[in-house]
Amino acid sequence: MKIIKVPHSDFTVSSVVLGLMRIARMSEAEIRALFDAAIESGVTMIDHADVYGGAPHVCEARFGEAVKLSASDRARIMIQSKAGIRPGYFDFSSEHIIAAVDGSLKALRTEYLDVLLLHRPDTLVEPDDVAKAFDTLHAAGKVRHFGVSNQTPGQIELLKSAVRQPLLFNQVQLSIAHANLFAQGIAANMDGLEQSVSRDVGLLDYSRLKGMTLQAWSPVQKGFFKGVFIGDRENYAELNVVMDELAEKYAVTPMGIAIAWITRHPANLQVVLGTTKPDRVRESATGSDVVLTRQEWYRLFTAAGHKLP
Repeated sequence: MKIIKVPHSDFTVSSVVLGLMRIARMSEAEIRALFDAAIESGVTMIDHADVYGGAPHVCEARFGEAVKLSASDRARIMIQSKAGIRPGYFDFSSEHIIAAVDGSLKALRTEYLDVLLLHRPDTLVEPDDVAKAFDTLHAAGKVRHFGVSNQTPGQIELLKSAVRQPLLFNQVQLSIAHANLFAQGIAANMDGLEQSVSRDVGLLDYSRLKGMTLQAWSPVQKGFFKGVFIGDRENYAELNVVMDELAEKYAVTPMGIAIAWITRHPANLQVVLGTTKPDRVRESATGSDVVLTRQEWYRLFTAAGHKLP
């Protein structure tokens, strides 16, 4: 398992994060098996959100009930959760953030979150109010570190105008097939090319300059929950051929190659898995150790349909 140092902090994290958004209908035994596979594979961080499971704190509660972390288990892993999405709207008010964290702690059966991320951007955000919530949660020992999810450099800078704690993470969608984060910069200023349209306003370079760790969600999705590209030989035939070839070369699975493509980048990204299958966790952990050559990385990039001008 590739381990990375988080800038502006005194801790390291695994490059693979176990995302638990799909465990609501799993049995307790299945949840424990998934968690155990992650820990045995070297995963040191798990990811939740208060909205996962279709109602507030459902997946967090399922995890808390199934795993029942001992004190030593809790000390070994970092628990990350997210807040800010409510039915029909987004809410970064201090009242909601604090209440959401209290709900997460109760559901997870823990006294603190290692990381709290603000979920989808709230355009009605008042940075001073967010700062109030962060200060309250940090002082009470309920949240140790903070970050955001799906936010642009400008949105982050707006928060930083008031928030005193470092914003360490930003969780964004990224895969070989959904690679806007990388693809736009490669084709910058190319007239008439869809790929050159900026959708994140320079987020990759901003994150590297500011030392903000990016976390890639949906690492094997074709788009916004449009299904996986692994095995899709109708729409991604060339990509699957290349993944199969590299999987054989490095003695991993195509899943491992999909993860290796992300962890190869010098920005030191984390990969947030959404799988419910222990074997996929193991494959991903093994893949994170694969260091693709520059040529192989770009070959996968173009096989997925992205352009090199």
